[in-house]
Amino acid sequence: METRSYPGEVDSLDPLRDYIGELAEKAGLAKKATYSLKLAIDEIATNIILYGYQRAGIKADYLLHSEITDEALTVILEDEAPQFDPLSRELPDMDDLSRPLEEREIGGLGIYLTVNGVDEFSYEYVNGKNRNIFKMKRA
Repeated sequence: METRSYPGEVDSLDPLRDYIGELAEKAGLAKKATYSLKLAIDEIATNIILYGYQRAGIKADYLLHSEITDEALTVILEDEAPQFDPLSRELPDMDDLSRPLEEREIGGLGIYLTVNGVDEFSYEYVNGKNRNIFKMKRA
C-alpha cells in the first residue's frame, strides 16, 4: 500500500485530485469511473478539511493510502478529526432529490454522491482516526 500525506487545507484538494487521476489511469479505470472516484474523494476530503479540521481548530495533515490489485483500486482517506461516520447520516431519497432546492434539507447530497459514485464505500474508526474507504473495480 502506498501512502501520501496532504495538509489539512483547501489548497491540498487540487494535488489530491491530480493524484487520484494518476491512480485511476494506472488502474485502467474508465473516464466515468475516474470522474466518480475523484468526485467522491473530493467530497470527503473537503468535509475533513472544512468540518473536521477547520471547524474544530485542528491543524493536521490527512493521509491517502492506495493500493491497486488485479480486482480493484482501493483508496483510504485517513484523518485525525473528531469521529464522523458519513454513513450514519440519513441520505436523501428520490423524494428529497425531486424537490426544488429551496425545499430540501441542507447537507447530505455530497455523501449521497460519494456512496453512489463508487463501487464500494465504507467507514471505520481505528486508533483515533477516521478511515473512509473507497473501492473501484477494475474492468
